[in-house]
Amino acid sequence: MVALKAGDVDRFLARPPADVPLILVFGPDVGLVSERASALVQAASGGTDDPFSLVKLDAGEVVSDPSRLIDEALTIPLFGGRRVVWVRDGAGKNLVPAVEPLLGQLDPANALVVIEAGDLKKGVGLRKKVEADRGAVAIPCYVDAERDLEKLIDGELRAAELSISREARMALMSLLGADRLASRGEVQKLCLYAHGRERIEVADVEAIIGDASAFAVDELIDAAALGDLKTLDHGLERLEAAGMRPDVLANMALRHFQFLARARAEVDRGVPANQVISQSRPPVFFKRQPAVSRQVMLWRASDLSRAGERLAAVVAEARKVPTLGAALVSDVLLILARVARQRARR
Repeated sequence: MVALKAGDVDRFLARPPADVPLILVFGPDVGLVSERASALVQAASGGTDDPFSLVKLDAGEVVSDPSRLIDEALTIPLFGGRRVVWVRDGAGKNLVPAVEPLLGQLDPANALVVIEAGDLKKGVGLRKKVEADRGAVAIPCYVDAERDLEKLIDGELRAAELSISREARMALMSLLGADRLASRGEVQKLCLYAHGRERIEVADVEAIIGDASAFAVDELIDAAALGDLKTLDHGLERLEAAGMRPDVLANMALRHFQFLARARAEVDRGVPANQVISQSRPPVFFKRQPAVSRQVMLWRASDLSRAGERLAAVVAEARKVPTLGAALVSDVLLILARVARQRARR
């Protein structure tokens, strides 16, 4: 079965078919991968944490002992029913030897295997194997677009019985999007802060997310794009101490430089930089707009293209070798900052 299209994913998650024995959840948004895999496991297991019917395996265990996965999947639960096997944290790990023996062998009435993976290329490795199997399903998890963020915000606001002003929504939107779980957590935190009131305003967004990682990452990326080495160095230390994943940080930097490239193309066509930034979608946080406008004017289109290539390469490398992720990402951001500093001196 091919990978589900974006429009089909929510319907599938709302009512996972009982005749599917294996589901691969993959993509660059680690939080969304985890959230969707968890939803599938909850639906299949009925919310139970019974170790006889729900088995949670770390992908590292599966890689070191590939036969463990099929052994667990074919084990009959002590009290009957469907056995659910959840393989977690599979990003950057080769799960093909463990998964291949399962394909076409599982009875969906007796077992469901849910596998979390990272960003997988089409037609390669695990994704190719699963998509070619008639009984399996692959669910892609890409970084949230503006519509996805709107839906997430609206859902949390309804649950909290709150509304939000247009300005506050725009400010909040500009701070979310790199990781679904992180985005949801920030919105829930904001709703809790505004509990007892009817509407969320810009001041609430600044107050509750003002010290959050979203602002810290923006500040760090801006420092790299503007050549502010002192702020960049300090920001890298803060985020590393806070447990920020290097590959997530690199991916956010990549998206920002891709945005700068699109904005620079508009400027080269004669549109003023401040107009491009103020009208961008998703919106740039209003306090950040002057800094981003300076970045657009500082970087040339050719430089932005090369920066994007380097960041894309380091995102992939940080996922393959997590132990070197922090060093790799720090190095590329410092290189970009030095380039920006040279451009600013001209």
